[in-house]
Amino acid sequence: MNEKVQRVMDMIRENDIKMVDFKMVDINGQFRHVTIPAKDFSEEVMKNGIGFDASNYGYAVVEKSDMVFIPDPDSAVIDHFCEIPTVSMVGNAMIIDYPENRPLPQYPRNIVLAAEQYMKDSGVADEMYILPEFEFYLFDQVGWEVAPNSIGMSVDYAQAHWNSYNEGTGVVVPKQKNYHIAKPFDDSYEMRSEMCMLMEELGIGINYHHPEVGAAGQFEIEPKLGQMSKMADATMQIKYIIHNVARKYGKSATFMPKPVMGEAGNGMHVHMLLLKDGEPVFSDDNGYSHLSKEAHYFMGGLLKHIASLCAITNPSTNSFKRLVPGFEAPVTVGYATSNRSAVIRIPAYAKEPKLRRFELRNPDATCNPYLCYAAILMAGLDGIKNKIDPHANGWGPYDMNLFHLSDEEKAKLTQLPTSLDEALDALEKDYEYLTEGGVFPESLIKKFIATKREECRALAAIPHPAEFDRYYNL
Repeated sequence: MNEKVQRVMDMIRENDIKMVDFKMVDINGQFRHVTIPAKDFSEEVMKNGIGFDASNYGYAVVEKSDMVFIPDPDSAVIDHFCEIPTVSMVGNAMIIDYPENRPLPQYPRNIVLAAEQYMKDSGVADEMYILPEFEFYLFDQVGWEVAPNSIGMSVDYAQAHWNSYNEGTGVVVPKQKNYHIAKPFDDSYEMRSEMCMLMEELGIGINYHHPEVGAAGQFEIEPKLGQMSKMADATMQIKYIIHNVARKYGKSATFMPKPVMGEAGNGMHVHMLLLKDGEPVFSDDNGYSHLSKEAHYFMGGLLKHIASLCAITNPSTNSFKRLVPGFEAPVTVGYATSNRSAVIRIPAYAKEPKLRRFELRNPDATCNPYLCYAAILMAGLDGIKNKIDPHANGWGPYDMNLFHLSDEEKAKLTQLPTSLDEALDALEKDYEYLTEGGVFPESLIKKFIATKREECRALAAIPHPAEFDRYYNL
């Protein structure tokens, strides 16, 4: 028996596991799953996989939609949120073919692996390491209704500033003043510590967790730098843990970019660096902010393609309610050191050569992480391939607060898209860098655009409560 399969069999036996769960990812980046009794798990299952209909997952497949899911034994973990002892695995989707199955090109996990291989084949680097920051809100109550006669939503967090009278203890947080606030105001500390402990148990290293700016229950968990494809898997696990632990404590977690009007939005800033033969590609003591020309070209690729990237890194209509001035969310296409108003920020605290990096600040966690990280890598590699210099293109460095410029100065700058439709327009015109090396299938890009266009059309047709406030009595 294969050594890796044997490890899973041992895990099942030693922990008296009753069920084996296979988690798959749809085009939107949401987990779906199929479960079998543990007694039926075998080497044949690992080899032949579990059948599923790929069309129901949102993928455009030229071939027949019947596919097989092949579990990755290295991903096997115990799922602590199942009352019945369960082992969970992620894996890859395969096209049924003879004599051997072949990877489904549209499946996100296959795309991120293809992007890594393209990077290796380019000779630029062997590994990409990333660090996504996970911002989210925790609510005590949430509800919404979209009906012909009633459209609305409500959220509540006991310590939010609007509960200063109802709370009765005076332990409420002023608007936009939640950043790093300590007990007794930080009432979800134990919950977040439990989240982090479960992540560590799964092998996901954690830097820290803390309250974020939004005083209506916003928090952040930051993992350690990790290899890109593994961090894509980890992103799915991190979101899964946060949602389920929150529910255990009677709260609801959301990564929605802008769930509360007037409070900070939820981003997923992505730090990144490249290594070749274990050595940093992005480090140069003589470069701006100690970054190499390759790092600058990589940033140039990101900035050149940023409008089309936004369709993948910010794929919800709500995403663009976060990307507005005044909330530390970026709106300007540019780069700088320690400047949170530019779309690319170089952290000044990353002083060691192997840690020198930059972060892309526009992404949010409504993205499919596999598509997001793969697209970021492909844009950066295009920048290196074509020597796209961000300074020569007028994208910085902007070592000033871009929110405080005059209107005349702001007019000279390039801005991020202001809507999902605008980002999709950019992606329709600019996607060749994604299809290099066959990494992103063109059919998937077109299916993605069509799916998101339909979302935009459907939401644009729904009256908004704020429209009643503005227009009802005209």
